[in-house]
Amino acid sequence: MAAGVARPVIMPLSNPTSQAEATPADLLAWTNGRALIATGSPFDAVVWGGRSVRVGQGNNAFVFPGLGLGVLVAGAREVSDAMCRVAAERLAEQVAPDDLAGGRLFPPVHDLRGVALGIAQAVVREARDSGLGRRLDDDAIPAAVAAATWEPRYPRLCPTSGDQDRGF
Repeated sequence: MAAGVARPVIMPLSNPTSQAEATPADLLAWTNGRALIATGSPFDAVVWGGRSVRVGQGNNAFVFPGLGLGVLVAGAREVSDAMCRVAAERLAEQVAPDDLAGGRLFPPVHDLRGVALGIAQAVVREARDSGLGRRLDDDAIPAAVAAATWEPRYPRLCPTSGDQDRGF
């Protein structure tokens, strides 16, 4: 791959890490540090050429939650190729320049929620514009997406004096 392009994109996506087709360290060595890498499992950063190359995970957790949420909020009758395209484009827009400079092709995993919301908004707009979803003004889309988003909230459990006697 490295013989044909200046910056080959290589994505060993098999899970778990022990089953990956290649390790990021090997890919950087084989391409003289030119590979852009995303993996299906988490890998630590790799030091190459005196710099730390952060390896991002590339899996369906980045696109599908936002795509699905956008389709639901839009009330879309179908999922079009254009909706998938805008989801991918919105994902790409959410990769910060410093992430790209460090070798990461996807946003950090801890940003998944925000990434999904951005993708959902783009999908709602596309569904509306292509006549596949309900009419929402651009200003109303973020609120509609937020209203449809589930926020996990768990009660705090505290043992009572009787629970301690039962081994809790």
